[in-house]
Amino acid sequence: MAVQTREIKMPAKPKWAKLVDHIREQVASGELAPGDKLPSTRQLCEEHGVSAIVVRQAIFALRTEGLVEGVQGVGVFVAEPPEGDGSG
Repeated sequence: MAVQTREIKMPAKPKWAKLVDHIREQVASGELAPGDKLPSTRQLCEEHGVSAIVVRQAIFALRTEGLVEGVQGVGVFVAEPPEGDGSG
């Protein structure tokens, strides 16, 4: 009697997490440097084909990591790396 195996598929990565990865890669590569302003929510929506809620979730996650900082009424900027992070 043959044993049947089922392929287990992992759930797709959430869209907000993919956007976080993309922005994180831009920062790591130097495409976005500390102090640089991120594109607007609308621009990110259009560039990545996602809703404003997805962009807000991604920005929230990046802020929680300390990778970006929001300035009310101005925008979201790449944060300065913390002191003593070994990059200098």
